[in-house]
Amino acid sequence: MKKYILFDNDGVLVETEPLYFEASKRALKEFFNVNIQFDDYMKIMTDGNGVWVAAPGATQKEIIIARNQRDIYYQEYLKKENIAIDNVHDILNELSKNYKMGIVTTSRRIDFEIIHNNRGITDFMDFVLCVEDYPKSKPHPDPYLKGLEMFNAKKDEAIVVEDSQRGLIAAYEADIDCVIVHNEFTKTQDFSKATYKIEKLEDIFNILN
Repeated sequence: MKKYILFDNDGVLVETEPLYFEASKRALKEFFNVNIQFDDYMKIMTDGNGVWVAAPGATQKEIIIARNQRDIYYQEYLKKENIAIDNVHDILNELSKNYKMGIVTTSRRIDFEIIHNNRGITDFMDFVLCVEDYPKSKPHPDPYLKGLEMFNAKKDEAIVVEDSQRGLIAAYEADIDCVIVHNEFTKTQDFSKATYKIEKLEDIFNILN
């Protein structure tokens, strides 16, 4: 019986992934004259690498400067674009009656706080794990193993909600059941290892009930 839900953040609770892509694409073009294609970007993300591998020969100093500017662009987008996903509050409110929940994200804490400022989503969560809170990021299992540890939960008591192949691999390697929520941004990725696939977040009730 499931008692705990571990949510990915970007693409599941808020629609931020296209903004991160645009910020990364903009910085790659500005600093390295690289026009990264969407499919190449998605492969880099799935492999768990930084987008800067698309700029071979770039020095560490150059990458640091470009990364800092990318982060500025991303935060600008977060502050001005609509990133809400329909019905999230109602869904979380209903789930909170029967499950304990946490967020496990690869976002930096500073970006996460901008995303969730006055949004109310974290009110339903027992904890939030950001990229600074575990040794290795997705697709490594560390983030979700840390989530289990936070709940003192057994693997079969938890379920992960993801929208990316990278997150699915992390959950799969942690041996936790994973629900993939359809997202237009990640729809071409390989979700063959998913325990369940749903079209929208509210369909999770069909799995849990």
